Amino acid sequence: MRSITKLTLALAFVLFAAMGAQAQSGYSTGIGLRGGAASGLTVKHFIKSDAAIEGILSTSFKYRGTVLTVLYEKHAQAFNASGLQWYYGIGGHIGFWEGRHYYDRHHKHYHDDVVGVGIDGVLGLEYYIRDIPFTIGADIKPYINIPSGGGFWDTALHVRYVF
Repeated sequence: MRSITKLTLALAFVLFAAMGAQAQSGYSTGIGLRGGAASGLTVKHFIKSDAAIEGILSTSFKYRGTVLTVLYEKHAQAFNASGLQWYYGIGGHIGFWEGRHYYDRHHKHYHDDVVGVGIDGVLGLEYYIRDIPFTIGADIKPYINIPSGGGFWDTALHVRYVF
């Protein structure tokens, strides 16, 4: 658990060190919930007008674990619609799972607790509702666990309060 605390502090440092950037979408930081195969908290902070860092602290109830993901994302206006943006990015994660609930793509169960690191990608669409100030969105986040496990797809919906 000390690793999670250190990673959370490192993520907070990166996010707050870059405060002040204003995105094309009109907000600089958003905090909210992400619901999907891996559900949890999400924080997105724009470091440039078209680039953001997103941190996701999620749990997978199926595998009984916790994962910290950090993504670098590029944003662009979608379909010429005000407030609607698509984004793509790459990052990594570190996860901790109970071995008896975690299994790889060949359905091999583990007897010990599993610690995995991996590479993540993301492709999503987000809409900023200026009147309430919230964003809603959906994404697809493929990832690969190294050394245990294979590739997986995570799809989710998110809602964030922005400021």
